[in-house]
Amino acid sequence: MKKPIEIILFLLVLLLMATRVFAACSVATTPVTFGNYDPFVAAPLDTTGTITVTCDKAQGQPPPVTISISASSNSGVFNPRQMKHSSRPDVLNYNLYTKQNRTTVWGDGTGGTSVVVIQGAQQRKETIYATISPRQNVRGGFYSDSLTVSILW
Repeated sequence: MKKPIEIILFLLVLLLMATRVFAACSVATTPVTFGNYDPFVAAPLDTTGTITVTCDKAQGQPPPVTISISASSNSGVFNPRQMKHSSRPDVLNYNLYTKQNRTTVWGDGTGGTSVVVIQGAQQRKETIYATISPRQNVRGGFYSDSLTVSILW
């Protein structure tokens, strides 16, 4: 009875050894910087940033990679995300999107948000489309938020 078990284990080891292996994937970002916001302008303030994913290829094709962006550290949600004033309690609503038409919120795939999945590229740059909605009643000063970009492969 030991022989068949040893043979099965040997076949499992061979199957595991035949699996394609990828060394690592990493992520780098170019921050989203809005510049000056004027609360009296009727149009939204749009800008972009980038996320670059690089996968080192050990064998075969690079794996599909899922990119997600966390909820706002200030609002705790995806929609709206909020930037906080550097010294006052004021917040400024904004959001990040997966497409230039700014209709799909970039998040983690929950609560009406979407993730971006890239296929078969060793390096890929994705654009983050960002918008501050118009006519928000906020004080002048510096506003910021901190987000986490995660990749899953």
